[in-house]
Amino acid sequence: MGKFISILLSLLLLAGCAAPAEQEANYRQIGMDEAIAMMAEKSDYIILDVRTPEEFADKHIPDAINIPNETIGTEDIPELPDKDQLILVYCRSGNRSKQASEKLAALGYTNIVEFGGINDWPGETVSNSE
Repeated sequence: MGKFISILLSLLLLAGCAAPAEQEANYRQIGMDEAIAMMAEKSDYIILDVRTPEEFADKHIPDAINIPNETIGTEDIPELPDKDQLILVYCRSGNRSKQASEKLAALGYTNIVEFGGINDWPGETVSNSE
């Protein structure tokens, strides 16, 4: 009986350790080529730039909206009312976009695609100072 309880407790412990890995899979990561293809094929999506307003003003992907990663917390985001809408997330190099994607998933957004940073963006960019 003692051996059975030990095995059962071990299985419960292992199952508990595996749970956080499942939570991290609440968004998809894709490469730039796939992001460009998705933007060409899909409609009704949001391109979300999570850099600072200054970085966004300097250069961003056309039609992107700016919500800095640092401002994404635990409250709903008025600019993103539809939690099932496709949201394509990027930053400068890919670090903040991953953080923001995790936060968005925690807020209940269900269709998040993270595609890295504008440093690797081969397409057109615009500047607010143009």
